[in-house]
Amino acid sequence: QVQLVESGGGLVQAGGSLRLSCVASGRTASTSAMGWFRQAPGKEREFVAAINWIGSSTLYADSVKGRFTISRDNAKNTLYLQMNSLKPEDTAVYYCAARNLMTPTTTPGAYTTWGQGTQVTVSS
Repeated sequence: QVQLVESGGGLVQAGGSLRLSCVASGRTASTSAMGWFRQAPGKEREFVAAINWIGSSTLYADSVKGRFTISRDNAKNTLYLQMNSLKPEDTAVYYCAARNLMTPTTTPGAYTTWGQGTQVTVSS
């Protein structure tokens, strides 16, 4: 069983940057595909980015392509989300997630383990 703890959220002005981190623990953490999702108030949880177990394959939502970068360091059991050129519409609680397979997917239901979330607020 994998456990996930996110950090790095905060308040930033539009155009600014933040880097989210997600530390994973557990026997299969380094062989799990992982992803970032977000949920704004009154909206459903939506896919942001995902990465395969070794970091060689990534997926991005169209809304963040070219601005966000997902990466992982398996030696540190850590997943990252570098967010640049932030917009007010990026405001949400961001969650990292892991699945029991090595390949990433955009579907929230395919991920079996979730972190507690970290708040990102972008002011205009």
